[in-house]
Amino acid sequence: MLDLEFVARTDVGRVRDHNEDYLGYSSPATPAQVRSHGWMFVLADGVGGQEKGEVASQTAVESMIAGFPKAKEGESHSALLQRLVQQANTSVFEAAISGGRHSAGMATTVVACALRYDRVCVAHVGDSRCYLIRNGKAAQITRDHTVAGEQVRLGLITAQEAADGDTNHILSRSLGTELIANVDTNDHQIFAGDVLLLCSDGLHGPVDASEMAAICGHGSDLHQAADRLVAIANDRGGGDNISVHLIRIKGVERMGMYRGRPYKLY
Repeated sequence: MLDLEFVARTDVGRVRDHNEDYLGYSSPATPAQVRSHGWMFVLADGVGGQEKGEVASQTAVESMIAGFPKAKEGESHSALLQRLVQQANTSVFEAAISGGRHSAGMATTVVACALRYDRVCVAHVGDSRCYLIRNGKAAQITRDHTVAGEQVRLGLITAQEAADGDTNHILSRSLGTELIANVDTNDHQIFAGDVLLLCSDGLHGPVDASEMAAICGHGSDLHQAADRLVAIANDRGGGDNISVHLIRIKGVERMGMYRGRPYKLY
């Protein structure tokens, strides 16, 4: 059966006067729910410079956490995360409308991962990221929805020009700004020893992937690893809120699929 350990950290940083990041998770209450639903982890970063960013991020995360246990048993995680992110988008959109002019334009990024058997499904909108750390290397398995990121994908600028440019932190997608969110999802096989790292740009800006891999890999203590990551981001300026989920896979249940139904592999 899938077995994991996890830890979360969030910090206001050294420049901002309040924290617009928000994290949450949904864990199975019984062994049966490990197979029927699994785990879900969510992280959101309220858009800086907008009104009520902290309300937007909390609203999005709490909406998804409330919806995950209510899913049908065995529902595809890809379809489920798409639906939950759309519901979260609606919740943020409606909260902005009901809040009047003081909440106008509030928005948030979101990144979420759902785990079951030997698979992880990742959904995201915005520039909060998910990394898969395996064998001492960290691979980014989300893509930044920023103006600069879209320009790189179109071949208009290089990755280095994007990193140095003024559009690096301007979002091309977010939750709450439109009635329908454009959500990216992807699915990956996971193995015992893998670590998933979800973070806001307050962490992945100052801390690169190789440093994340070195700190979180090789059986490191996740609590110490999370504290170390936050400390490094703060030491390098702490210019934004810093948030991270760390999830280590301790064991998996190998499963195959036939006509939409799982079967155990031996």
